[in-house]
Amino acid sequence: MNRTTEAVWARRAPHGIEVIDAHAHTGPFSLFFIPDPDPTSMVRVMDRCGVSTALISAHLAVQLDTRAGNEATAAAVARYPDRFRGYITVNPWQDPVAEIERWADDARFCGIKIHPDQHAYPLTGSRYSAVWEFAAAAAAPVLTHTWAGSAYNDLPMVGDIADRHPQVTILAGHSGGMPAGYDEAIAVAARHPYVVLEICSSRGHGRYLQHMVDEVGADQVVFGSDFPYLDLRVGLGRVLFAKLSDADAAAVLGGTITRLLSHKKEI
Repeated sequence: MNRTTEAVWARRAPHGIEVIDAHAHTGPFSLFFIPDPDPTSMVRVMDRCGVSTALISAHLAVQLDTRAGNEATAAAVARYPDRFRGYITVNPWQDPVAEIERWADDARFCGIKIHPDQHAYPLTGSRYSAVWEFAAAAAAPVLTHTWAGSAYNDLPMVGDIADRHPQVTILAGHSGGMPAGYDEAIAVAARHPYVVLEICSSRGHGRYLQHMVDEVGADQVVFGSDFPYLDLRVGLGRVLFAKLSDADAAAVLGGTITRLLSHKKEI
């Protein structure tokens, strides 16, 4: 049992390890009810779980209105600057160049979020060119949705982008989303050191997390929960109760994403 697991059994937040949620959202979602998705309620849950920071994109930005949604993300970070950092959400159909230029120099944002499945546009398409150009220049990570078998963001597409842009850090959101995709995600990450496996999924479990760390190392795996779309406590529990060493757990929970964000530069 590692020290983070011991803390959970004792019903206290883990100490000595900074926990950063690399894949979170904020605000309501139009297709179903999400309880308490506002920033204040999210911080309350983060406090209970010992999560220091969440990297967020507003559901509104991902789903319906990128411009208004990025404003909502910026407002949440401004309200809780010590608890949130934002992703600039880019919708390939809603002027991606303008959105990147608008927020590129805003310190509230630390990377870019794209969702090819939601926007019905392939990860490899030319409308994302500005994303890769900005990410390369700013050394900013790109969190992309991935899903095994998708016509828009399957794992081979992630490998294709990594071949084209080998110095861009790509956070493979959900790592394929299901057991059928996890092995594909591991294979892509094993070939591309700048592809990082982000682990949130309603179908994931600790054994696959341990397998990911065994295969590519904890420096290519980051904790994300999809909170509040999914329950932060469930996602965090998968990491806390996985059979990881203290050092690997610390890297997955916060060390790896901290290192990646430290590379970002102003452009």
